[in-house]
Amino acid sequence: MTVSYWQDASSKHTVECDYCVVGAGVVGLYLARLIAGQGHRVCVLEARHVAAGASGRNAGMVLTGTAYYYHDAIRRYGRELAREVWRLSLHNRDIVRGLSQEMGTPWEETGSLLLALDDTEAEDLERAAAAMNEDGIPAEFASRDPLKRGFAAAVFQPGDAGIHPVEFAQALAASCGAQIFEQSEVFAIEPTGQGVELRSRRVRVLCRAAALCVNAYAPLLHRYFEDKVMPTRGQILCTAPLEVRLLNHMCYADYGYEYFRQLSDGRLLMGGWRHHFREVEVGYEDRTTPEVQGGLESFIARYFPEAAGARITHRWSGTMGFSPDGIPLVGSIPDMPAVYFAVGFTGHGLGLGLATAERLAAHMLFGHELGWLDANARRLHPHADYPTSGHS
Repeated sequence: MTVSYWQDASSKHTVECDYCVVGAGVVGLYLARLIAGQGHRVCVLEARHVAAGASGRNAGMVLTGTAYYYHDAIRRYGRELAREVWRLSLHNRDIVRGLSQEMGTPWEETGSLLLALDDTEAEDLERAAAAMNEDGIPAEFASRDPLKRGFAAAVFQPGDAGIHPVEFAQALAASCGAQIFEQSEVFAIEPTGQGVELRSRRVRVLCRAAALCVNAYAPLLHRYFEDKVMPTRGQILCTAPLEVRLLNHMCYADYGYEYFRQLSDGRLLMGGWRHHFREVEVGYEDRTTPEVQGGLESFIARYFPEAAGARITHRWSGTMGFSPDGIPLVGSIPDMPAVYFAVGFTGHGLGLGLATAERLAAHMLFGHELGWLDANARRLHPHADYPTSGHS
């Protein structure tokens, strides 16, 4: 994010507030709501417009869990941490449900299906379901495809849901109690004797503390994030309304690399396929590619032939922020302790983001410990491998 001298109007407008949130996606807006709800003056700076980034470019699926199947999460994190992350995602789902009901935005509680493409993945799904059941997590393993479309096996997770992410974010913005400045890229963050100064294209903000909720774009704001958040592009397409109902659940398959749902008006939404083009699907470029879009269409043709000839009305991309271990990063920047952050959601911003914002608010306002969400040196290593799966 850069702003030229000619574009900088910050010197003409100064705002003083208690807290400033950077990023008007669902995480930043919910954090602003939580802080404003405690009686503080809050402003939000957004480079483009509400839900312009990943919050408005995902599949709108509110799923429990992480980028890994549950048994794999246990292997990577240990059982207790895997349980803790799951509990956070479950609490997050409750938050989104409650807000959707309060704000009157869509909430489709259909449950989700994890679908195996082959026998190897089917065995992994069976192991995942067994581990989930051992920990008291409701999950139903089916050794046959419940959709009867050629998948090798499935796990059903009740309670998962779909939302309209932009309507949700816009309603959250309208009700958060903060002053929101859109089209106002932040180009400088500096500590002051009293807190933090942020300069953006439209306004200069003086505040007690700031919070960066920009996910994939964090490395553009501070070098601290360069080895901690990897920008990763995901692509989606959406068909015209279909005359036949193909799906009644939120679905993802191939270890989360493909994800799809049918909207209430009959449209089929399909995303993923980036793992076939890893070297290309990185960075901040907002474009779709014929290779990935063609792969998504081939997936539809194979598993949903009824939709193979449907007109594609929308194709888009979105940039996700991946953390090295697949768990969100929360904390404050070491050389600017009054600048906090919640980033690195690894394709699970709707699944973990709001509950993570709640943890950050408690830390900022009341000094609560961040625990396993804390982005500290013991957890992160500069050469850690980034997760390879994840969806939006």
